[in-house]
Amino acid sequence: MLITRHSQARAVLSDSRYVPPPVRQDGRKGTLAWLRAHVSRFSSGETHAERRRLVAERLAQVNPAKLRPAARAMTGERDGGWRGVPTDVLAAALGVPDTRAVPAAASGYLSGEGNPQADAAVTELLKVADLPAITLLLQAHTATEALIETALSHAAPGDDVDALLHETLTLDPPLKATRRLDTRTGDEVTIDLVAANRDADLPHLTFGYGLRPCPAPDHALALAAGVLEALLDGSHR
Repeated sequence: MLITRHSQARAVLSDSRYVPPPVRQDGRKGTLAWLRAHVSRFSSGETHAERRRLVAERLAQVNPAKLRPAARAMTGERDGGWRGVPTDVLAAALGVPDTRAVPAAASGYLSGEGNPQADAAVTELLKVADLPAITLLLQAHTATEALIETALSHAAPGDDVDALLHETLTLDPPLKATRRLDTRTGDEVTIDLVAANRDADLPHLTFGYGLRPCPAPDHALALAAGVLEALLDGSHR
């Protein structure tokens, strides 16, 4: 079933009978499959609640207000080479010393399409970070970088960065759809976020809603805003 209305999407996202599609549970420890089976994003019920609590505890150590100037400064220091900035800024705030394995681990994080390089990257990440921190770094690499890239495609010099990000999240979100499994029927439900977000005068659903909202919208926006400020005002030159 495809959902395109804002009200229908909110109803599904608020109903515990709709859960993320199951992921493999038999992955060998240290592999991408194992990682996906042990993070909050792909779990449900009490397991999800406990894993989300651990992520929230790690996030509580990071002040979003400090991420924005840090991302702006790092983008400038790298002469506008912004790829990797969200991950590196967040890693520094979380006390993770090495992010080199993040891109390879992130390559199949959302899709589940693993490969030996991704498995090796997960093994390396587990040497330097705990699961909550790894979860946050992979999100910074995938979702936050996608948000920045999409916003840049709509941007012009001098744009108000916060307004640009809100418009991008509403009209052209980096994640176009999200899926749920109806535990009563076994049917898969796809929520078209682009369509749902276009219901007039209603908040966008790009950061989720109901039982599983994004745990770090303020952190993601701060990282994205800092990068965009450096790029759009030319401070990296």
